[in-house]
Amino acid sequence: MLKNRFFATLFVFILLFLAACGNTETKQESTPEKKVEPKAEPTELILATTTSTQDSGLLDVLLPIFEEENNVKVKTIAVGTGQALEMGKKGEADVLLVHAPKSEEELVTSGDAVNRKRVMYNDFILVGPKDNPANVSGEDINAAFKTISEVKANFVTRGDDSGTHKKELGIWTAVNIQPAGDVYISTGQGMGASLQIANEKNGYILTDRATWLAQEKNLTNLQIVVEGGKDLMNIYHVMQVNPEKHDMVNSSDAEKFVEFMIDSETQDVIESFGKEDYGQSLFFKYTE
Repeated sequence: MLKNRFFATLFVFILLFLAACGNTETKQESTPEKKVEPKAEPTELILATTTSTQDSGLLDVLLPIFEEENNVKVKTIAVGTGQALEMGKKGEADVLLVHAPKSEEELVTSGDAVNRKRVMYNDFILVGPKDNPANVSGEDINAAFKTISEVKANFVTRGDDSGTHKKELGIWTAVNIQPAGDVYISTGQGMGASLQIANEKNGYILTDRATWLAQEKNLTNLQIVVEGGKDLMNIYHVMQVNPEKHDMVNSSDAEKFVEFMIDSETQDVIESFGKEDYGQSLFFKYTE
């Protein structure tokens, strides 16, 4: 009798246990899963910029930060500043990062660009062969150009209407010289490639310091010969292509990019860039 009662009680207990398990599983199965919203497709921003910002490696640091923060994919077109400004004039880019202040001001005056902000600066330097056939040195860039012309030493020019090319032509104009002949070698290429040609041709060349530092280890025949002059500052500005004049531009992300470039955190990244690898900043923050 007791034995039968024990088994009956055990049977009831097992049935209750199974029922409880079934309820738990049902409850778990009936709980709706949280839906994960798919991330929106990134928008595209076209950045026209000078080759120095790309050749130096700065954009490789800055653009991923901007893209992640704003869900934007930046398409970079690195050309001479003159070409970048022309793209802005035609509405073929959304935002510009360039370094030819006089030409930039003309674009703003024409109404093709707006929201122009000063971002950073470094300086131009003159580099030349290690045997320095023109024997130029010091800070006086005008005197150096005159001497190079007089001794007919090789001089390599970018010849691409870039900010650096514009600066070089301004110096030749200041000393009343029109360079020509076989010793005046035009590359039509960016700063990195032009430095390589100067290295091969044993020539002098005007360059921005950032690209020089980034490429120096590969330029075994060259050295800095003139630097530090007050007229050698190299200033970069960022600006939007005017959406009122060019209605196809991505003005929303262009404005975000301008604000990103002058943000204090971005400015700190700019000034720290290069210190670990080169022992000095390649660019210095300079906001208005």
